[in-house]
Parts: sequence; structure tokens; C-alpha cells
Amino acid sequence: MSPERRAPADSSGEGRGAPPGRPPRGLAPELKEILACPRCKGELEFREAESEVRCLACRLAFRIDDGIPVMLLDEAKPIP
Repeated sequence: MSPERRAPADSSGEGRGAPPGRPPRGLAPELKEILACPRCKGELEFREAESEVRCLACRLAFRIDDGIPVMLLDEAKPIP
């Protein structure tokens, strides 16, 4: 048997979040309780409809990719 293979990650930023026609997955309440901003360790705002987690103190938005918050500073977007 061959191992299951995954398609390479799309570096364009397209195709992230929920697939078209399917609502984004909700984050588990337990995960929301323990997640913190990787920069300031502060509280986060969860915008699941927008597939984002935000730190208002640092003015950064982190994407939610297929139900998983991507909490990497290198991939965060500044909030205008």
C-alpha cells in the first residue's frame, strides 16, 4: 500500500479557508480558551465567518485554514 499524499501547499494565498460553497469550520471552545497572540501573548478576537483570528493590541490578523488557526507571525496580516 502506498501512503496517502497531499497536494503541495498553495503559496499564492488563494484557496485558503473553507472551500467554496461550504461554511468555515468552527473552532473548538477549548482551543479558543488556550490560544494567545504569539507576539504579545494577549487575548484574541475570533472572526470565524471571516476565517480570521485577530489580536487587536498588535493589530495583526491570522488566517484560519481548514479549521486550524495559523498563528505564525511571518504569515500574519496587519489590520488597517
